[in-house]
Amino acid sequence: MQTVIAFILIFGALVFFHELGHLVFAKRAGILCREFAIGIGPKVFSMKRNETLYTIRLLPVGGYVRMAGEDADTTEIKPGYRVGLLFNNEGLVNKIILNNKEKYPDIKVVEVESADLEHSLVIKGYEDGEEQTLETFSVHPEAMLVEDGAENQIVPYNRQFGSKTLGQRTMAIFAGPMMNFLLAIVLFWIIGAFQGIVVDEPKLGNLTKDGAAISSGLKQGDAVQSIDGTEVSDWMDIQEAIQKHPGEEIVFIVDRDGKTLEIPVKPKEIERENKKIGVIGVYPPVEKSPTKVIASGFTETYFWTKQIGSMLGQLVTGQFTIDALSGPVGIYKSTEEVAKSGVVYLLKWAAVLSINLGIMNLLPIPALDGGRLLFFAVEAVRGKPIDRQKEGMVHFIGFALLMLLMLVVTWNDIQRFFL
Repeated sequence: MQTVIAFILIFGALVFFHELGHLVFAKRAGILCREFAIGIGPKVFSMKRNETLYTIRLLPVGGYVRMAGEDADTTEIKPGYRVGLLFNNEGLVNKIILNNKEKYPDIKVVEVESADLEHSLVIKGYEDGEEQTLETFSVHPEAMLVEDGAENQIVPYNRQFGSKTLGQRTMAIFAGPMMNFLLAIVLFWIIGAFQGIVVDEPKLGNLTKDGAAISSGLKQGDAVQSIDGTEVSDWMDIQEAIQKHPGEEIVFIVDRDGKTLEIPVKPKEIERENKKIGVIGVYPPVEKSPTKVIASGFTETYFWTKQIGSMLGQLVTGQFTIDALSGPVGIYKSTEEVAKSGVVYLLKWAAVLSINLGIMNLLPIPALDGGRLLFFAVEAVRGKPIDRQKEGMVHFIGFALLMLLMLVVTWNDIQRFFL
């Protein structure tokens, strides 16, 4: 159960901040966002605030922001339709009743001659009983279309995704991956503030209560000058010297408060990755300077971005096979292992996953954010957008291929961990 909770919280947070980036910058551009969803599948919880429906869905492995103009989410009112109109105090149409008009005794029923709910925001038609007089009714820009009792806000063209400048559309899409990188930076800040930043100096940090270091007389803050006659200059030198001598006594020469001490220590032998190494129960020295903590957020994010980018490059060049990829099942199993090591390791795991999600979404693959950004780049070069139907078909094919890849990766994970 602990692993399930950790998995849901981590994935939920990654998706939440990713989609929050899309939502915030879409709203800043004036785009109507119909739904902000965390998870996919059936609704578990929903709440409408202002224009947006906020939902939590059953499966915590995705999410989306449904922006107006990005899908066929509008109802066309054609000539000959009979609709009911409700008006606000200013005389503007604020509700257009498409059916079940008998439930609204105060409506004005009109046979539509023409309707434009995107640009001029008017409905022209003949009121019942006044068939000889063509009337024009002005529609409020936030009017509701009511069908089968469900209300759906109309979308004037200036509130649609496609009406915005190339820069605004680009930022609304790029903001999702951007938020994943910012989340990673913040998580590394939290880790740094909690446990400090490792200082690469030849000093001893915290000692474990049951380790060979403390029982041999070593103390936190000891400056190590040499180990078994070999001079050390940083923490890595200390770590390597200890690991090379499992079960063998080695002599530490340390400086403590200006005095030089000679302390013999016998590292405990353990097995790690099918190899025997020595450990003495000592951590590297750390520092909690605010400037170092802030810097660590950026340096750690940069480091892991390079690492993940390098692995993707190896996958493209064939140095890694598709079997090396992990899907939700593999990530769940990894989360299970990381959770055993404590909260700090879970936070670091979440930060690395957030970077991974940001990078993957920036890949120029149709149906991903990077695919959308690629089309925007082409638009910038040619001076006009690519036909929406053609772009939509490319994204549809890309999405289908991604789902196929997800099935293959998930099956590989199931075979690796359960079969």
